[in-house]
Amino acid sequence: MVRGLDVIRRSGMVPLTRPDLALVSLLRLRQLGPIAGAARVAAGRDGTALGLVDELGPLTYAQLDTRSNALARAFAARGLGPDSVIALLARDHRGAVDTMVAAGKLGARLLLMNTGFARPQLVDVARRERVSAIVHDQEFSDLVDAVDGDPPKFLAWVDGTPDRTTLDELIAGTDDRPLPNPPRPGGLVLLTSGTTGTPKGAPRQVKSPLAVAQFLDRIPLRVGEATVLAAPLFHGTGLSQFLISFALGSTVVVRRRFDPEETLRAVQDNRATALVLIPTMLRRILDLGPGVLGRYDTSSLRIVFCAGSALPPELGNRATEAFGDVVHNLYGSTEVAVATVATPADWRAAPGTVGHAPVGCRVALYDDAGHRITEPDVVGRVFVGSVLSFEGYTDGRHKDVLDGLLASGDVGHFDRQGRLFIDGRDDDMIVSGGENVFPGEVENLLLEHDAVAEAAVTGVPDDEFGQRLKAYLVLRPAASLDAEQVRDYVKANLARYKVPRDVVFVGELPRNATGKLLKDRLTELG
Repeated sequence: MVRGLDVIRRSGMVPLTRPDLALVSLLRLRQLGPIAGAARVAAGRDGTALGLVDELGPLTYAQLDTRSNALARAFAARGLGPDSVIALLARDHRGAVDTMVAAGKLGARLLLMNTGFARPQLVDVARRERVSAIVHDQEFSDLVDAVDGDPPKFLAWVDGTPDRTTLDELIAGTDDRPLPNPPRPGGLVLLTSGTTGTPKGAPRQVKSPLAVAQFLDRIPLRVGEATVLAAPLFHGTGLSQFLISFALGSTVVVRRRFDPEETLRAVQDNRATALVLIPTMLRRILDLGPGVLGRYDTSSLRIVFCAGSALPPELGNRATEAFGDVVHNLYGSTEVAVATVATPADWRAAPGTVGHAPVGCRVALYDDAGHRITEPDVVGRVFVGSVLSFEGYTDGRHKDVLDGLLASGDVGHFDRQGRLFIDGRDDDMIVSGGENVFPGEVENLLLEHDAVAEAAVTGVPDDEFGQRLKAYLVLRPAASLDAEQVRDYVKANLARYKVPRDVVFVGELPRNATGKLLKDRLTELG
């Protein structure tokens, strides 16, 4: 606890020289939860500070506070309250933020829907989570109209003529005075990616205001700065950094759709100190090339925060070359939240690492028999302990637990300095001719080839070896490479049994809305 308080003190989040103000801030977070509580603390610290910049312009923290007051009152007038589940299916803009804060002020449960969901997924999730109301962008009207029971629906963003009540109408027509505190802080449900079926709900309850120290311990965010949030708000990466930026009273800059060059422009125009994204977004920015990158002043960046999927060594090294020693690589998941963070120093020393566990987190490796692995360079299942870990899916299922630690679903190893490396998913390993192979190692090597833009490697059945490796490659524009050259390249750098026997060249790899590779759809490519 003492170390966590010191981390928060260094960030400037709460003025520990003023115990009264510090206590008020912690009380707000406990009463209203992490979203509404952070917004209320920021408005109390300096209501004139810019809280949000979207494509419609800037909003101060005071404006966000009064807008969400009005929206919460409008929701309450329509029967929503502490026992309600408010689903949000929206891109990143003020309407999404208004809804998130208003739900917290009501004490309602907020369900963050993935904008990439297909209709069956959306319908199944809404039914399972017993959704009371849906706030959505107009582009998703056809999807939400298929939800059972016809819950109330409100438009967060309008592209044409509104066909139902908009949030702006609710806000404009309702009293914006502060509300009484809810009987308990509102809950928050994140959804898994749904790459293997209906997305599972992972409830998140912040049990301690000190939980924010898990991020701030190894990521030097500070009060009153600006963060460009490229990762979507419905994803754990974007949501966590949105909440921390609000708690710090910093400006959050968002766009409805990711555009690599506009992201650079946002960093420059807002003198952003932090850029939050997922690896596929970082790759698209760097692929703009030095000519385009050089048009924008990104010297204000102290942090390029990358999470959501594996950051290949090649990509992290390119980012370091382009932006300097600012790359912070976070490893976690929807279920375990934060596990480890690699600082720029970690990355320089060991590209590809996900670093060390921050304050308040524990990470351990176990073998298949449940025995703790303490030796370096020995691969085992990754287990994580954190106050932010979930307590089971909303359908009643849970991840494996050992010694009070939660399985992340990955396998990895520690080096001799205690830095963690993720070798792959625990169900990704293939056995070829009696040898264990993790596709991620082969993918990372292929990405270091000058001709390769994207790579995915998977196992396919083989009569002789049980399984064999198959590589799917996207080449860079104007690049030339054939299957034999690919095999020769891998053979020159890795063991023979790690050479893909099949190589397929494709135009693009299948990914979901957050950029996660959909390996189960690779077979559709040939």
